Amino acid sequence: MSTMTSRQRLLTALTGGVPDRLPVTTHHVMLSFLDKYLNGISYHEFFDRFGLDALVWTVPYKPDTAKGEYFDPNQTFIHPLDHTHRVVSDCWRIETETLPDTEYRTIRYNFVTPKGTLSMVLQGNEYTDWVVEPLVKEKRDIDLIAAYVTHPKVDVDAVNATAEAFGERGLVRGHICYFDVYGQPGCWQDAVELVGTERLIMETYDDPAWVHELIRILQARKKTFIQSLKGARYDLLELGGGAASSTVISPRIFDEFVAPYDSELIRMAHDVGQRIVYHTCGGMMPFLERLAGMNPDAMETFTPKDMGGDMRLAEAKQRIGDKVCMIGGFDQFHYFVGSTPEQTRAEVRRCFEEAGPGGGYILSPSDHFFDADLTLLEAFADEAKHCVYA
Repeated sequence: MSTMTSRQRLLTALTGGVPDRLPVTTHHVMLSFLDKYLNGISYHEFFDRFGLDALVWTVPYKPDTAKGEYFDPNQTFIHPLDHTHRVVSDCWRIETETLPDTEYRTIRYNFVTPKGTLSMVLQGNEYTDWVVEPLVKEKRDIDLIAAYVTHPKVDVDAVNATAEAFGERGLVRGHICYFDVYGQPGCWQDAVELVGTERLIMETYDDPAWVHELIRILQARKKTFIQSLKGARYDLLELGGGAASSTVISPRIFDEFVAPYDSELIRMAHDVGQRIVYHTCGGMMPFLERLAGMNPDAMETFTPKDMGGDMRLAEAKQRIGDKVCMIGGFDQFHYFVGSTPEQTRAEVRRCFEEAGPGGGYILSPSDHFFDADLTLLEAFADEAKHCVYA
């Protein structure tokens, strides 16, 4: 078989085919990692440095000026990873207030509408951010979201310019839009960030109609975003999130509050010519057929047990490998730090032997990594290049 470009290799696996060798990439590359270990090199330079099959992330929003939308003038940081610039309006303004805290960066976000203000508090450090005060405090807070939240669309021209410039280097990835400031691409997962995990789970028993109402509100703006994707040269768009994993929710909740809504979004994405990867960081084994049954083109992250997941790659390959492309499965916590290059190479080979047969598999760390021994990253990438299909 002739040598493929990175884009050809990744697309072949993504569409269930057998590439020239095992595709090897990563998920997001964290800014903190690039700064700490690689003197702040760019994302493109990172992929070149280690010889990985490259990804570029971009989610450029486009406001609907006919509806009074515009880019948020108060947004002080636009992540270089995906270029997402928040869309606001005179009826949905986002104001920030830095709160005193001796340990973490702490910010209150106020969502100002004509009929009231909603607020949430985030904390963060150099690695990540998290919610310490959810947005939805009273049940009818969701009425303000329904009435006034903006519905961003994608800037198709900007996506296509990125794709043109990226060429054969690899895949152009993005994600379905999520709630302003902090959210997740999946409908249930987005709602979890606004309400809180435990409370939302309890409300599925105490007030399921309210949960459905909230999820439909969040789904509506995702539908607007997906409908705008026609003609955008994405290779893969992410949906989902860890809050729909089997280590968080039951099969009943998945069947009633996750699958119906996200399945509809996947169908809509396919209708406008887009591929979807469903992201589930956490437990997947009890849900494998449920996840594949939503008809995504790919699934990730196949998190190993030693990282808090439950993945058994060979079994997963047998159960769903003919239905979707599998992305992930590599234990970055134990084989990017604290191991020998030989052990890292053996883990790569194990992943290939268990999930690689027949193609349709992309080797990747199971989601983010924040620390890594550079020699182990080199071993990871190099060993994958020796995993060749007969």
